Amino acid sequence: MMNERKLQVIKKAHQLFIEKGFQATSIQDILDFSGISKGTFYNYFSSKNELLIELFKTIYTKLEKDRADLLIGKDPADINIFIQQIEMQMHTNRANKLISLFEEVFFSKDEELKEFIKRGQLRMIRWIYERFIDLFGEEKKPYLLDCSIMFMGILNHNIKFNLMGQENATASIHRVVKYSVERIVQVVNEVAQTKDQLIAPERLEQWFPENRDGILARKQNLITLLDTMKSKLGGTSYVELLDFIQEELLEAKSPRRFLLEKMIQSLKESPTISVTETDELEKMIQTFYSKPVPPAKS
Repeated sequence: MMNERKLQVIKKAHQLFIEKGFQATSIQDILDFSGISKGTFYNYFSSKNELLIELFKTIYTKLEKDRADLLIGKDPADINIFIQQIEMQMHTNRANKLISLFEEVFFSKDEELKEFIKRGQLRMIRWIYERFIDLFGEEKKPYLLDCSIMFMGILNHNIKFNLMGQENATASIHRVVKYSVERIVQVVNEVAQTKDQLIAPERLEQWFPENRDGILARKQNLITLLDTMKSKLGGTSYVELLDFIQEELLEAKSPRRFLLEKMIQSLKESPTISVTETDELEKMIQTFYSKPVPPAKS
C-alpha cells in the first residue's frame, strides 16, 4: 500500500494543480503546501512530472478496480453495466478535474508527460474494445477496434459540448453516456453488416507489444488472485502485505525479490489464507522473473 504521507503529498499537489495549473505550480509550492522538506519530496518523486504521473496512476488504479467491481456477479453482455462503467469514468474525470490537466499536458512541450497521456488513451481504447467483444460477440470482433475509437470520439465530444458550463452534471452525464452508447450500437451493427474495416484489431499488438508475451494477462491474474485473498482477510494487517506485493510487482521497475519472499512467509502465518493460495501466489510471482515460453509451433 502506498505510504500514507506520500499519498497526502499527491493529494495536496493535486489541489494546487487544480487551483494554479500544473505548469504554474512549483516544487517549492508543493513543499510549502504539504509541509514536507525537499529531501522528503525527492525521496518520493524524482520530479514534478513523476508526481503528476503518480497522481494519474492513483486515480485510475482505483477507477479500474471500481469499474471491475461493477461486473462481479453480472452478465458482461449487459449493456447497462457498460453504461454504468463509462459513467463512473466520466464522474472520476470531472470530480478530479482531469480534463484540464490532460489539456495542459497536451499543449505543453513535455514529451514524457504527453507520451504517458497517449498511452493512457490507448489503454482506454483497448478496454472499450475488450468490453465491446463482451457486448457484441466474437463474430463482430474484426470491426470493434474501429468502433471503440469512434465511441471515444463520440463520447468525449458529447460530454464536452453538452456539459459545457454545467456545475451539477450528474443527470446530464447519464443522459449523454446513454445516448452515445445507443449511437455506437447502431454503428457496430452497420459496419458488421457492410464488413467495412479501417483498423484491424491486430494493431493492438503494435500499440501493446507486451501483449504478445502474456504480461498483461499475468498482471490481471495477479490482481484477481490478490483481490480474492483480500476479500477473505477483511481489515487485517495482512491486507497491507498484499497491497505491498501488488505495488512492488506492478509499479516497481525492478521488484525486490527478497522483500516479496519475506511478505509471502508472513502471509503463510495468516489463519485465513490457505496454503494452496500462497503457493499459487508464489508461482505467479515467479512468472514475473522468468521469460515467457513461446507457444509451440504447430
